[in-house]
Order: sequence, then C-alpha cells, then structure tokens
Amino acid sequence: MNVDAVWHDLECGGYSDDLVLWRTLASSCGGPVLDVGAGTARVTLELASRGVEVVALDFAPRLLAALGCRAAGMPVETVCADAREFRVGRQFSLIIVPMQTLQLFGAAGRETFLRCAFEHLKPGGLLAAALTDAMECFDEEHDLPPPAEACEILGVRYTSQLVGVAEERGRAAIRRRREIMRADDRGETQNVVVHLDRVSPDEVAAEARRVGFVARPCLHIPESEQYLGSTVVVLQAPTGAADVSALRASQPGSRAGGR
Repeated sequence: MNVDAVWHDLECGGYSDDLVLWRTLASSCGGPVLDVGAGTARVTLELASRGVEVVALDFAPRLLAALGCRAAGMPVETVCADAREFRVGRQFSLIIVPMQTLQLFGAAGRETFLRCAFEHLKPGGLLAAALTDAMECFDEEHDLPPPAEACEILGVRYTSQLVGVAEERGRAAIRRRREIMRADDRGETQNVVVHLDRVSPDEVAAEARRVGFVARPCLHIPESEQYLGSTVVVLQAPTGAADVSALRASQPGSRAGGR
C-alpha cells in the first residue's frame, strides 16, 4: 500500500477550483508543461488527458510512482528532484506551481527555484505560481475546522483532519491529525505540520525580476466554501530587446527614463 499517496490524495486530491486556470494557460502557451510539485497527478492528468505534453516534477518518489501508474499511456514524463535545484535537460513553454508549493521553499529556496525555472523556460515562456495566506483559513464565518477527509481502502479507514493554523516565525504552520483505523480496531495517530511562507505576490515578483523575469498581471482563483482563493503570480522569460529594456528599467537604481 502506497500510504504516502493515500495521504496526498486525501489532503490535496479533492481540490479542483484551479484546474480551469491551468488548462487555459496550457492551451494558450502550448506544450511542453513542467508541473512542479506534481504529487499524485492532480493537475498533470488534467492537462495530459487533453493531449498536453507534461513533465511532472516532485521530490517524493512514492508520489511519482502513483502518478506514473495513473498517467500510463499519456504524454507524461516524471522527474524526481528537489524543485529548489533541478536539471531536466529541456525547456518549457509553461511552468506551473499549483497549490502554494512555492511557499514551501523559504526565501533562499525561492531564489534558487526561480533561477532554475528561468533556465528551463523557452524565450517568452511563462511561469505561473499560486500563492495564498493560510492564516486566513479561519475567520468570523469559518471559526471551526472543515470536516475531516476520509477514505477506506481494503478495510482500512484513513482520516485526515485540519486542526489549526498558527503563525511561527513569519510562516504559517498548518497542523493536521492523521488517523489509520483497521478492521480489528487497531489504530494509529500521527500529527503533522506543514509550514508555508507568508509571502506576497509583489514580493515574489520583485524576487523574480532580480533573476531576469518580466512580471505580468496576476491571475486569480476564487475562494470556495471549502478552500481559500489564490493569487497566481505570472512571470515571463524575456522575448527580445523590448522585454530586456523593461527589465532593466525596473531594477533598483535604474536611471532609465531620464531625470
């Protein structure tokens, strides 16, 4: 049993509010697409089922094993690597970073990821990354955790419950309780914490400009009753002299435009 894939499916697999946006971007950019933090294929399958060539990148081999099985016969390649330092050996029209994966990296990790992504984009290619502030999970209208996510496989019940979100040293600490209950009433409980950077779209855009990207208007994924909305930062690899001039003009200390 691939338990890592079970937890990933429970905690991430049910989210679909962003799929229209990734489909639209892939349709406008064409392939190939690099899906960063691909997990068990939530977005990869959505694109590949429409004939888009996808390279699915993740650092977790067991998640990629599940992805590979699900994407059999589709135009999908898997790469097991840390997104903060990867080499794929090809360039892409579009690199996507769904579900706040970029916020797992820390400031130094974001910089190295952005440099890797820049090197892997075709001229004019796009990098699109979803950001949200997990501290907004609870508000006056949503003061209680959402219902637990659960499934049963071969007589074993798996449950994942969001129990709280707290700020820790400028990051959002998302706490979950995972439970496994077997038919003989033997159970296991595990408490897990995921830390997300609290970083704004403007901060990411500024970091990206220092690497060489041109910032484009952000896109938005609306919130739903169950999920927070996201802002999608859109960054473009320069296409020619006009973009290079715009990039230079945006740098701190630039004297472009005269006095």
